[in-house]
Parts: sequence; structure tokens; C-alpha cells
Amino acid sequence: MSDRYDGKPFLRLLDSYILDAIGHLDTEMQATLTRLEPKFHKAFNTPGDWRTIVATVMKFPDGMPGAIREVWEKGKVRFAEMNGQEPDPAEFTQIFVDTNFPNN
Repeated sequence: MSDRYDGKPFLRLLDSYILDAIGHLDTEMQATLTRLEPKFHKAFNTPGDWRTIVATVMKFPDGMPGAIREVWEKGKVRFAEMNGQEPDPAEFTQIFVDTNFPNN
């Protein structure tokens, strides 16, 4: 994709978690992440599906996907009103992650 992920393998997982929470993670990436779960178990020494691994590593509280989705839903209405178009889910994800989790 871009150099955004160079040297930051977990960042791609975190971005995928956000995209999934807002309903914009494509099925191909979902399938890839699911297929890679055994490697994630070893890399992060954490059981569960890839979403659980991200939540565990980040120490997210229960309900985090719903909270992220709420930010997206409220924000996209304001964005559309101000800009006359829908926001880009990938751009939202990058801004959301960079703002809220800058060390990842």
C-alpha cells in the first residue's frame, strides 16, 4: 500500500480493526486477516480472532467497535454537510488512528 506501514506491522491490523468497526473492511482483507490468525497468535502471544488480538494488544474496553462506529456515523453527517460529499472511510481511519493512537 504505502510507506504508512513500513516498520509498523501492527498498524495495518489496527487500521483494519477501525475499517471493520465502521463497516468498510473489504471481504478480501477480512479473509486474509482470518487466514493469518495463527501467525498473529504467535506474534502477539494472544489467542482469539484477529479482532480480539487487536483489542487485547490495545487494551480496548468492551464495546470499542460500537464507540468507533458512533464517531464515524456522527462525523460523516457533519462532513457531508460541510463538504457536500461522503467522507472517505480509509482517510477517516488514518486520521482516527493517528489522532487517537499516535504511537502505533
